[in-house]
Amino acid sequence: MTGAERFLIVNADDFGLTAGVSRGILDAHRRGIVSSTTALVNLPPAPDLDAEAAGLAGLGLGLHVNLSWGAPLSPAAAVPSLVDETGGFWRDLARLEARAEPDHARRELEVQLAAFTRRFGRAPTHLDSHHHVHRLTRLAEVVLDVAVAARLPLRSQDAGFREGLRRRGARTSDHFLGADSVEPYWTTERLLDALAGLPVGVTELMCHPGHYDEALAYSRYGKQRETELAALCEPEARSTVDRLGIRLGHFGTLPPP
Repeated sequence: MTGAERFLIVNADDFGLTAGVSRGILDAHRRGIVSSTTALVNLPPAPDLDAEAAGLAGLGLGLHVNLSWGAPLSPAAAVPSLVDETGGFWRDLARLEARAEPDHARRELEVQLAAFTRRFGRAPTHLDSHHHVHRLTRLAEVVLDVAVAARLPLRSQDAGFREGLRRRGARTSDHFLGADSVEPYWTTERLLDALAGLPVGVTELMCHPGHYDEALAYSRYGKQRETELAALCEPEARSTVDRLGIRLGHFGTLPPP
């Protein structure tokens, strides 16, 4: 990678959350600038959508490690510190942080990795996590251990975490863009501004596009996904990427360090 080059990974979180979200992500790849996505494999599969994603050679497909929504793939008795009295994951991240046993988290993560490969017919391009649980103190080292052992890049959202990953030999981006908000985060204006100011190096831009469906009615970030989808498919976004010579790719196509 040359000293002045800008490499951009536009990663859409939450593939598999609902059919509408998955369809929106696929649309944002085909019609927009999404170059990567991460999948929740503990939720029920949608074979047609899964096969479509797996068949897109230009779409990075990673594992969205999930320890905070739905139920584990492991038997609840095998990961008791991760689940509540119903057998589902703790929704309260503070409670997960306080109770999670690293060995239980490692067991479930390894099960999810194996399930990913069975579901999509290939290994993931990288790892990140739902609700950013890989940043929780009791879980960060476990996720990093698994990423290093599997030789998979891992999301880093700040310089301190990034340096820790690199000391252990894990690949990651140089920069990170994106945040959670009650309002739609990636509007067209904000996206175009981010592209225009993109720093030199590898940047991951986290986004949450999707088509709203009734299965998203529970979510505080449901209809907002439509705004992100429109921004990511805005023709000016693609033309800005091309005009500025930004290389779009995914973690599986990272340039040499």
